[in-house]
Amino acid sequence: MAAVISCNSYSPLAASKWINPTLPTKASTFLATPKYNPHKHVQCKLQNGQKGRPFSLKECAISIILAAELITGIPSLDAYAANPPLPDLSVLISGPPIKDPGALLRYALPINNKAVREVQKPLEDITESLKIAGVKALDSVERNVRQASRALKQGKMLIISGLAEAKKDRGAELLDKLEVGMEELQQIVEDRNRDAVAPKQKELLQYVGDVEEDMVDGFPYEVPEEYRNMPLLKGRAAVDMKVKVKDNPNLEECVFRIVLDGYNAPVTAGNFVDLVQRHFYDGMEIQRADGFVVQTGDPDGPAEGFIDPSTEKTRTIPLEIMVDGEKAPVYEATLEELGLYKAQTKLPFNAFGTMAMAREEFENNSASSQIFWLLKESELTPSNANILDGRYAVFGYVTENEDFLEDVKVGDVIESIKLVSGQDNLVNPSYKIAG
Repeated sequence: MAAVISCNSYSPLAASKWINPTLPTKASTFLATPKYNPHKHVQCKLQNGQKGRPFSLKECAISIILAAELITGIPSLDAYAANPPLPDLSVLISGPPIKDPGALLRYALPINNKAVREVQKPLEDITESLKIAGVKALDSVERNVRQASRALKQGKMLIISGLAEAKKDRGAELLDKLEVGMEELQQIVEDRNRDAVAPKQKELLQYVGDVEEDMVDGFPYEVPEEYRNMPLLKGRAAVDMKVKVKDNPNLEECVFRIVLDGYNAPVTAGNFVDLVQRHFYDGMEIQRADGFVVQTGDPDGPAEGFIDPSTEKTRTIPLEIMVDGEKAPVYEATLEELGLYKAQTKLPFNAFGTMAMAREEFENNSASSQIFWLLKESELTPSNANILDGRYAVFGYVTENEDFLEDVKVGDVIESIKLVSGQDNLVNPSYKIAG
């Protein structure tokens, strides 16, 4: 009998799926029909001699690569990986990419406090230390703990000074808990209890993340006037997505915790939370699951997105990308179109279970309700060097049970998506207007 669990079982079938690196588009795994844009100069020809909207040579090359893979079913050649024809599309970052969703969310917060980052980093490094075999890993973990403890002692007052005034008391309490927790972790290491390290590390990093969120004082920028009346998420929120898994003897249902980041994608995240509160996704099937992405959100009927009852038209949102180092997102244009070929996005497609909006391939502002989660890396989507960053709007990460996304198949049913925190951060909710 299949178990009803919090996804702590394993399906060996998922590991055998081939990764098809196809860009996620609305309602189809194929490239959407291009639409005219008078600002480009080079054209790609469509079938039967028809012309779509002119677009850049880089986009032509990307489309040809993707189309070839769709037709042949063969992933990009090794030569492509070794000598990429479009090197300026890569987001180049020194050092190994950050792939942990929790770490990505911590670094995405709009704060600038070096002292707390110096506590955070060695605690995160424990993950790498634990990759060392056996109890030898504990020697490396001990160094991480000592470094974090030293950073906390030396920087505690600087951390407290960075807290928002209204949150100083809570932040100070969290720091006290962090200090005690690090002493407990040190004892765990001395007892050579390797299995207890990771759970305690997770607890300590939760304290760190909470302290960092307490440094954010209000919403840090103004959303552009033309989007100000849309549902907006001004801060963070979390949802639990419960999926009924069919035809899997090892897994019956799974609950995925997803953290949504309105600091870096207020319009995109707000649109999604508003749909969640409308129960838009409840009972909807998974519509794509090919080892590359899991995708859903295409409602029954001819519409490819959410029909707003107040207008009887499809509600769409603009492409929204936060560039690292900028104070507000850019809208309606890909980073390539803006000439920001090597810019880093604040919410990159680095983590397994990165969540983003699907849209028509050549229509930046066509996203509505269709969403996808990126799974494995491919030649086109290596962490920190892929063609998805800056082209699709990331607005969250699966932070619990993300590995089980591999077990989700087409036809599995989203039983519910429920908002578990952050409701107060949603402004202009249309679901309340609709009653």
